[in-house]
Amino acid sequence: MDVALLDNFMWHVLTGPHARFATGAPTAKRYAGGFSPILGFADPTRPDFDALRPHAAPGEHFYCSDWNGPVPSGWTLDAEATMFQMIWHGDLPAPEPSAEIHALGPAHAQAALALAELTRPGPFGPRTLELGEYVGVFDGERLIAMAGERMFAGSLREVSGVCTHPEHQGRGLARRLMLALIRRQMQRGETPFLHVMRSNEGARGLYRRMGFRDHRETPVRVVSPVG
Repeated sequence: MDVALLDNFMWHVLTGPHARFATGAPTAKRYAGGFSPILGFADPTRPDFDALRPHAAPGEHFYCSDWNGPVPSGWTLDAEATMFQMIWHGDLPAPEPSAEIHALGPAHAQAALALAELTRPGPFGPRTLELGEYVGVFDGERLIAMAGERMFAGSLREVSGVCTHPEHQGRGLARRLMLALIRRQMQRGETPFLHVMRSNEGARGLYRRMGFRDHRETPVRVVSPVG
């Protein structure tokens, strides 16, 4: 298991498997427009925001982790908190027999974005579905629950974008989608992990009951360039 990659995971992703989706400089990277607004730095404790500035536009808001120093000139701190990285320690989930689970692709981009904007599962963009395998449940034509794979590096594969429409919560839909993805990841020889905000104790408790265990807690900030 490539646990050491989690110490600066965004950088390893943006300079590795997802380099084709990234833009930036040798010391600072971001997902290109339309993808999840996430930053990675060669040294996250001393992020090179000056190098990133030509690749960021006013009005954009970016998520970055592992940094809690002073906010550099030319940038605004919009929010800050901490989040947990949790790694799967459970058994291989049983096969999901339900025919309700559907693969999501570019044709579902707007439906997925609408659900993400309603439920706020984390940074999400109209092209995020292109970053990995995403699955969902529909009620007629409306997407009511989804989960997917956003980032990966080495053998670590993130479970992300987990959300359920408020009118359909309490049915275990997100849990079923997550377990379907976890099963597929484990069968590929990958180790599932996820990020969850410290304030989201309900979700963190669910993930622990499912089989995830805390790996570490890290700062997370949302920043934007000054116009």
